[in-house]
Amino acid sequence: MPARHRRRHWRPLLIGLALAGLALCMWQTAQVARQQALQDLRHDAENELRLSAASLAGHLSRHDYLPELLASRELVKRFLANPRGQDPMPLNLLLDRFRATAGVSDIYLLDRQGNTLAASNWHRPDTFIGQNYAYRRYYQDAMDGKNGRFFGLGSQSGDRGYYFSAPVWLDEVNPSARPAGVMVIKLQLSDVERSWAEQDAELLVTDQDGIIFMASQPGLRLAAMQPLSESQRQAIHASRRYGNAPLPHAGIEVLERLAEQTRLVNLASGPLADTRYLSLTRSMRDFAWDMHILKPITPVVNAQWVLALLAGGLYGLVALGVGIGWQRWRLRRERERFAERERRTLAQARDELERNVATRTQDLVATNQRLSDEIEERRRAEQSLRETRDELVQAAKLAVLGQLAAGINHELNQPLSAIRAYAENAGAFIERGRTDTAAANLEQIIELTDRMSEISAQLRQFSRKSGDTLTSVSVPSCFDYALRLFQARLNELGVSVERDWTADDI
Repeated sequence: MPARHRRRHWRPLLIGLALAGLALCMWQTAQVARQQALQDLRHDAENELRLSAASLAGHLSRHDYLPELLASRELVKRFLANPRGQDPMPLNLLLDRFRATAGVSDIYLLDRQGNTLAASNWHRPDTFIGQNYAYRRYYQDAMDGKNGRFFGLGSQSGDRGYYFSAPVWLDEVNPSARPAGVMVIKLQLSDVERSWAEQDAELLVTDQDGIIFMASQPGLRLAAMQPLSESQRQAIHASRRYGNAPLPHAGIEVLERLAEQTRLVNLASGPLADTRYLSLTRSMRDFAWDMHILKPITPVVNAQWVLALLAGGLYGLVALGVGIGWQRWRLRRERERFAERERRTLAQARDELERNVATRTQDLVATNQRLSDEIEERRRAEQSLRETRDELVQAAKLAVLGQLAAGINHELNQPLSAIRAYAENAGAFIERGRTDTAAANLEQIIELTDRMSEISAQLRQFSRKSGDTLTSVSVPSCFDYALRLFQARLNELGVSVERDWTADDI
């Protein structure tokens, strides 16, 4: 399979792996971000829950002393010693004054049977005077000689309240004496709930039965954290703590248990529906309550998205960098391959060229050798031709000399005969004493010998073999030599030769 087809085959797989890696990276980052954000949210929730619980406990504890303080007042004891024979108005006014000073809802006094003898709300239509609260737990605890605490709905007002009670002792010396009555303080907690509403979390307080009796969200008040069984519902109604309230399920569903007292929850209905919360629970042992905080996990979701997107972006940058690096590596590899192919091609071309050059060189050497041989052969042939030509020329010269032999002989014999005649005449003239005439004959003899010497030189020059060396030859001199050879012949024939050339030598 070609490399291009292999790349096309692997490209979708690589893209799929990259997308899967992106999804895995974002998912893993989201999980890590979720754990860290949940841990931070849990830390914040724990701090808020601790502060809220401490604030609630402090708010309640500020009024813990008041029932016992009022129970020790002489006016209260005197009135309780003989309630029928005394006017309750001074005591009612005293209780109302303490109510206003302490900032509580109501203060009232019960006798041993649980009947209300005096109350700070004596002037209201829903006054507690004349009501019997023997069924209340705070009354029962006080009659047992203990300070009582209780939370429930008021039987008259139907308002939620927290009750403090203390026994009123008329005989503090006798250890077997029973309390003569009970001093009760009712405290409204709406101010505390209003302060909770200002927070970005929902706060709940539940009793031992899991009933939400305090909540920053009004829709959750007097609802059960868990669905109540019929027996539990009957027991709660029998205690008359919450009157005839239906006590429905609050709709809190546990989605995930993260740790002890830590959960992810969702509210199925109500104003907080469709929102997930981190729920933490803190026990308030002094009150036998549990306090809960519900923190929206919106910051967790936001952190998940932000970090997941950041991780995705970083992954994308890394993937882009890897892709660019891989692309550059692939391009570099392609360039190296191309360079290698070019190098091999050039090497092959060079080798081929070297082989061709070697072959051509051999051919040229052979051709050069052949040409050299041919040149040498031609040179030898030319040399042979020159030698043959020279021989032919020489033969022609000799043939010409043979043809000229008669004329040359005549040319030589005439001077020889004349020399002989002049010599004999000179000897005769000397004997006669005619020396002048003899001298003239000797001069003629000298001229004739010069002529014969010149003819001999011309014959030698004509008959010599020509050399290979080229030399300059005077053309007029050559004509003169030739004419001298034939001068006698020309004289006999009466031929006259006219010369017509420049004065310069040719």
